[in-house]
Amino acid sequence: MIVNVNLGSIRLKSLLDALTMSESIASAAADQPSPVKRAGRRVWSYTPELPVTQAPYFELPFSLGESLRYLFDVWRPFNQRFLILLIAIAAWSWFTPSLERAREFQFDWMLEIGLRNLVIVLVVAGGLHLLLFTFSRQGDNTRYDARPLARNSKQFHFGNQVWDNMFWTLFGAVPIGTLWECLLLWGYANGHVTMISFAENPGWFVGWMLIIPLWSGLHFYWYHRLLHIGPLYRWFHSWHHKNINTGPWSGHAMHPLEHLFLYSDVAIHWLVASHPVHVIFNAMLHTIAGPTSHCGYHEVKLTRFFSLKLGDFMHQLHHRYFDCNYGSYETPWDKIFGSFHDGTEAGNEYIKERRRRMFEKKNAA
Repeated sequence: MIVNVNLGSIRLKSLLDALTMSESIASAAADQPSPVKRAGRRVWSYTPELPVTQAPYFELPFSLGESLRYLFDVWRPFNQRFLILLIAIAAWSWFTPSLERAREFQFDWMLEIGLRNLVIVLVVAGGLHLLLFTFSRQGDNTRYDARPLARNSKQFHFGNQVWDNMFWTLFGAVPIGTLWECLLLWGYANGHVTMISFAENPGWFVGWMLIIPLWSGLHFYWYHRLLHIGPLYRWFHSWHHKNINTGPWSGHAMHPLEHLFLYSDVAIHWLVASHPVHVIFNAMLHTIAGPTSHCGYHEVKLTRFFSLKLGDFMHQLHHRYFDCNYGSYETPWDKIFGSFHDGTEAGNEYIKERRRRMFEKKNAA
């Protein structure tokens, strides 16, 4: 009997000790801070000043002062647009065949234009790639997305993003852009396109030069928006959107049919009196600005004291989120149709909500 009482006492003591230990553990756990939810990965390594703003031309109420300030800014010396104009003038003055030679389609003069355009692309896209990616002269300073460009990826031809992008640029954009330019030059030479000169009509000569970027942006929005529709996206434009993180060669990495669309804005010169330098400038807004706008860096530091703004964060947002920012800084259509993303977190939520509503509407139909 004494043994049984002792065993019962031991069991009771063990149970009490276990309960006490459980309470101590629970109390200690309660004293610990609750787990903190980990912050999501940063979407961007660098952003310009946010929110992204567009040209004030179409803002209400309209401000003439703000519009003129913006116009002077984009055309100021050593800004990209001004430099593209200088290249277009140099190309016409020294690296374009005479109109006499262009009266008939001949391989020799067309090849000269093609070689000129090839050199420009190699210098711009190739030079930027060497500077920013091969030699990494400024590291990730002002780079939007610091992730490396894709290698060993089945998503790209040759398993390499850069090689894929180079192929479609050199064998798609260069020859197709050249053909559009040759067609217009032939039109001038044979009187099918009305040609003006600066001496005869300086006002329209300069005015049309100022309008061309606006026309190009208008054209880009509508053909680009069209390519985001169903089969056109799957068959053609999806080639370009493989490049979520972009580099200089990504600007013209697209299906050849899209190159036809891209450069087709020069066809306006069949209807509007102009000069060949207008056509070359119009084409160079694609040939040159394609690589620069996709270079992945907001600014390229050329010297210790001088940087050149090249990147296009508005379009970089389009590559990341796909269904926003179809146009350019100088087109109002994204704001009008509700597809404008200003780069902020609120902009992210707005685009997500817009996408959700469109998905529900599609399913309800």
